[in-house]
Amino acid sequence: MATSAAVLEDGSLISRLDGLLLRLEQLLALVSGIAVFSLMVLAVVSVGGRNAMNAPLPGYVDWIEQVMPLIAFMGISYVQRDGGHIRMDILIGSLRGRALWLFELVSVVLVLLLMMALVWGSWSHFGRSFDFAAPLWSRDSSIDISLPIWPAKLLVPVAFSVLCLRLVLQIWGYGRALVLGLETPVAVPLIQSAAAQAAAEAEQLSDAGNNGSQG
Repeated sequence: MATSAAVLEDGSLISRLDGLLLRLEQLLALVSGIAVFSLMVLAVVSVGGRNAMNAPLPGYVDWIEQVMPLIAFMGISYVQRDGGHIRMDILIGSLRGRALWLFELVSVVLVLLLMMALVWGSWSHFGRSFDFAAPLWSRDSSIDISLPIWPAKLLVPVAFSVLCLRLVLQIWGYGRALVLGLETPVAVPLIQSAAAQAAAEAEQLSDAGNNGSQG
């Protein structure tokens, strides 16, 4: 499972790069959230049209296929930054110091190798679908309303490439912590205890309440 994690910041180069990459990750996560909302709107339009006028939204399934990569992949790097992906926290939580950073470093390197292979494979899959000489630049299309499929296929290597950048940054962070023996390195997710997690959530709720009262 995965627990809540904190990512520390300072004025170092790696922390500044972390902040820049975080902006891109937040933008992609926002796009993913908008995609989820758009699917709800499409469902309302399709069901409402079927019930009211016996005319559901044409190509509803085709649009779902186009939007699904946005939902599935656009937020993957943002979740990695916060340490939200599934992992063995029981094992990791028992490690301390350099042993912890070594374990994290090795695991992130292995994930990076996997993601690089997936970037290569997904880009090749996109290349088989995209063709400048074809109508709508597409060699294949959806079944019902013939939407070009290459935009959805392109999203996968793009999202995976951003994740690779995040993994490279975390390798730097964990390697730096391993070499220097740091207790609280920056730009990497640090697992919080239950008490620290509760305190952070209480602080967020307090800040949200203060902002709401001021508004």
